[in-house]
Amino acid sequence: MVVLSSHPILYAGEDKWSVDPRVSLEVLSRGEFTIRIEDVDMYDEGQYVCAVQTRSRPRTTSVHVIVQVPPKITNVTKDMRVNEGSSIALMCSGSGRPEPSITWRILSPSARGIVSQEEYLEIPAVTRQQAGIYECSAVNEVSADVRTLQLVVNFPPSMSKGKDVGVPLGQRGVLQCEAEAEPAAEFEWYKDDRRIVSSLNGIEIENVSKFSRLTIFNVSEENYGNYTCVATNTLGSANTSIIVFGEYGIYALHN
Repeated sequence: MVVLSSHPILYAGEDKWSVDPRVSLEVLSRGEFTIRIEDVDMYDEGQYVCAVQTRSRPRTTSVHVIVQVPPKITNVTKDMRVNEGSSIALMCSGSGRPEPSITWRILSPSARGIVSQEEYLEIPAVTRQQAGIYECSAVNEVSADVRTLQLVVNFPPSMSKGKDVGVPLGQRGVLQCEAEAEPAAEFEWYKDDRRIVSSLNGIEIENVSKFSRLTIFNVSEENYGNYTCVATNTLGSANTSIIVFGEYGIYALHN
């Protein structure tokens, strides 16, 4: 019995010719043999032939070994920060046998289905709504490999209209504004074009996330009037006005 492959002879009878320690011969019976290869790699792929010399003529049988390799993502775009309106391309490539298929999904802020089945995910004129966590997966018959990246989209502040506040004399008044922005906005408050400083004249300003809150602890006549909340980041600014009025109502402020 001789075992051949696309490589040199492995065994002649029970004599090992191969120097590869991963290869061994198992004798199942007098006329039945098995070749075992440990830790198979790509180089083991190919045609293997078992030749047996009989009295009449030699007989052979062969098997073709195809080595499958789990997919591995070899290159993927790193976390990215871009300005709104930019055109971008996210890239993900992988290797494996069979060749893996590439799929892009969006995981957050809300999970969506497949957004692309190409190595490149092109996003023309990216918007703030397209920011989030993106997942690339490489899949073949063996298994899957997955990577994620975060896309951050910068945009200037935008603010909702402020809500006017009616407060009796001597009571506490709370003014609040909200700004959507990336990077997060910094807030400033003004009354009649004069900037307000926190912790002075019974006024406190607290900024938390996308909100800014101005509290007047003991409202007096001089606290009535027009307040402006300004939100600023590196891309721009926005503002909204809030009127604080007393017992005479908001319309008295305009007369």
